[in-house]
Amino acid sequence: MDIELIEIRDFLADHHPFDLLPDEALGQLPRQLSVRYFRRGIPFPPDDADRPYLYIVRRGAVDLRDERGELVGKLAEGDLFPWCCRPEDHPESLFSCNTAEDTLAYLLSCADVDSLCKRHRTFCDYFEHRVAERLRNALHRIKEGSATGVGLMTVRVSDLLSRPLVATIPDTSIRDAARIMTEHRTSSLILMEGERLAGMITDRDLRSRCLAAGLPSTTPVREIMTRNLHTTAADTLGFQALIAMARLNVHHLPVLDEGRIVGVVSGSDLVRFQSANAVYLVGDIYRAEDLATLVRIGTKVPELQVSLVTSGATADQIGQAISAMTDAFTARLLELAEADLGPPPVPYVWMVGGSQARREQSAHSDQDNALLLADHTEPADDEYFATLADRVNEGLAACGYDACPGEVMARNPKWRQPLRIWHRYFTDWIERPEPMALMLANVFFDLRPLQDPEGLFGELHAEVLEHSRANRIFIAHMAANALKHRPPLGFFRNFVLIRGGDHDHTFDLKYRGTVPVVDLARVYALSAGIPQINTIERLQAGVQTQALSRDGAANLIDALELIDTLRMRHQARQIRAGNQADNYLSPDELSSPERGHLKDAFSLIDTMQEALGQRHQAARFA
Repeated sequence: MDIELIEIRDFLADHHPFDLLPDEALGQLPRQLSVRYFRRGIPFPPDDADRPYLYIVRRGAVDLRDERGELVGKLAEGDLFPWCCRPEDHPESLFSCNTAEDTLAYLLSCADVDSLCKRHRTFCDYFEHRVAERLRNALHRIKEGSATGVGLMTVRVSDLLSRPLVATIPDTSIRDAARIMTEHRTSSLILMEGERLAGMITDRDLRSRCLAAGLPSTTPVREIMTRNLHTTAADTLGFQALIAMARLNVHHLPVLDEGRIVGVVSGSDLVRFQSANAVYLVGDIYRAEDLATLVRIGTKVPELQVSLVTSGATADQIGQAISAMTDAFTARLLELAEADLGPPPVPYVWMVGGSQARREQSAHSDQDNALLLADHTEPADDEYFATLADRVNEGLAACGYDACPGEVMARNPKWRQPLRIWHRYFTDWIERPEPMALMLANVFFDLRPLQDPEGLFGELHAEVLEHSRANRIFIAHMAANALKHRPPLGFFRNFVLIRGGDHDHTFDLKYRGTVPVVDLARVYALSAGIPQINTIERLQAGVQTQALSRDGAANLIDALELIDTLRMRHQARQIRAGNQADNYLSPDELSSPERGHLKDAFSLIDTMQEALGQRHQAARFA
């Protein structure tokens, strides 16, 4: 084979899906290709082609636009234009294509593509699915490869119910209720009023609300039952039920099938399927009597992440579980501090920000938190709240959560303010979007109240959403700020790697992969007044408010899940090796298909960033 054909073969071997072909097929492929040059600004592909071809971009770039002329995609080196061979798969959003600069392409006839597809199944799979479907399939394969067996990722709650429903009426005496629970060997008892679910009691209720309170055994159970119950659906995944239990700090969830109570799933039902159980770790946290105990539990958080990765959990599921742990640590530290300091002089809200607010943490992310105080607070009250904040921030640091490098923590007096000051902060950030304001917006426009007994946060949050949605210049600046973190793809679709230093030959999967999606979702949410904080929930809500298209949301969710799942796997490998987890991934850690899918994900993000930039550019300079 002459040198030119070898160079073409090597080029194809470096690009997906041709890297899936065996060496023999790759060696024959260059002789089947033709080469064509396209000047900048002309339609692509050309109308004068003698037959339908698959176009492989060798050099140059092609813009893909919708019927409004907005950019929806871009082809660069190694990218394919496959729709001449499969017109039925042509994306509805794709209306016109033109070369953005002088472009050189390899042409492979559709007949040859079909021949390769018939002989090579994995190669065929690439063409049978769009990018989002390929990413979804890739995620499925990643989880399949990681999972050690059937577990909470796949089992439904209905399959976990270990015994028939045990129920009685609320007028049953405590003595008779205890007898029923003993006879049926159950730790919970459902209470019904006709067909209506009225409440539930558990072993813990009998101990704490009856025996400890000295109630007579003849007292009706309605006096001690839990009325406002959290429930789960029968078709809910076991892992989702586990996360709900961990977040709510409960051990029993009534199960509904089309609105009808069919049983109760308990923590013991779940523990049969999950070794490092977030429900029991959260329970241990709330029972901890001192900081030393919390610190010991904190050492198990990385182990939890490794266990979840091994069981095939997605990044979203891991983020929910780890964030539930962080919430529990924070809430318990607040309880311990208040027990020592006494009740607070005025109502307050402990607000969490960043990845904890979005419930997207990995093992021991750093801290982002703040304090909102009732407006009638006095200057003398700050001594109490300064001490409270110091104890919680230092306690979290002892449990493994590093201090925020920018000191966005409650111990910083600037972020420990009355409600009226927080209103002023957000007004200033929205009406005067200076660089520092935009940087702070990335934390403070992702806030969630962790402890808010007086409901102070709701008023602030509602006003912020309304104010930001109405200010188009602010939204335009936020959009421009969201474009600063770009995926690590070069012009020729090659990975742009860090050169030199401790992270040589890597790229940052967080700041160059997940953060761009988080930033995009935040802009969509603020522009439409969407109250959700979690990134996936924001993207899903964006479809309902028409802030973005259904395809756009699905593509970003798929890209985020793939990138973050690879990041979680990378961290799990580091933790197992006894190293500090980080976000710096070398392409050498990935298989060839994974590199291809990761490039797909980065390309989708880049396309959505371009579209957002074009949409808001005019408003920015209005």
